[in-house]
Amino acid sequence: MKFIAIANQKGGVGKTTTAVNLAAALAEAGHRALLLDLDPQANATSGLGVAPATGASIYPVMIGERAVAQQIRSTAQERLSIIPSEIDLAGCEIEIARLDHPLHKLREVLQPLHDNQSFDYLIMDCPPSLGILMTNSLAAADGLLIPVQSEFYALEGISKILDLTKRMQEQGLNPGLQLIGVLLTMFDARTRLSQQVLTELQSHLPDKIFNTIIPRSIRLGEAPSFGQSILQYDPHGVGAHSYRQLAMEFVARLR
Repeated sequence: MKFIAIANQKGGVGKTTTAVNLAAALAEAGHRALLLDLDPQANATSGLGVAPATGASIYPVMIGERAVAQQIRSTAQERLSIIPSEIDLAGCEIEIARLDHPLHKLREVLQPLHDNQSFDYLIMDCPPSLGILMTNSLAAADGLLIPVQSEFYALEGISKILDLTKRMQEQGLNPGLQLIGVLLTMFDARTRLSQQVLTELQSHLPDKIFNTIIPRSIRLGEAPSFGQSILQYDPHGVGAHSYRQLAMEFVARLR
């Protein structure tokens, strides 16, 4: 079982869209996928048609009140499950900071999933910050996927999370953490800026940019309001095709 963090401390880069639709595409391809919503805004949760509820998140597990298996919920898609989020998860940062070894708490509570191998992939949708929850997810992850919007400040956002990753490796918090790749999102091939961002990313991280590029798509923006992944909402559209391609490339990179 692989634990994968989808993270970027910058908001609005397609992080949750990628977490939801990559998990859905993996499930569609026959893999058992579990989506862990670590963002108190619970957008990944509602985006899969699951209603946020008090006590349903990873929060009670982190503070020792429940086992992780108790929090897993099924979704409308076969082989895709979720651990939802809730607004109370925002208070988890304070609770965890008081514990011994606070940065390893998520890894500790997720260990039973790794032991019983009930899933092939755990996809963690991280909050858009460099706080305790994101750091915990990076400490627990086998791999990191960074979504980046096709905009001027793209490289600045990547450098900050890569610096954090390097520090975690060097300090022994997670020496095995690997960058799976950087995913360009909201790409508009008609604009010079999108092309410039792609060229710049390829020059700085030539081996780490996914060949798959997620286009700017109205359908991708509409799907969450219907509580569906893009594979359910518009299965034959360009967004669904892109995330299916990403899933194949993602699995190949992990191999």
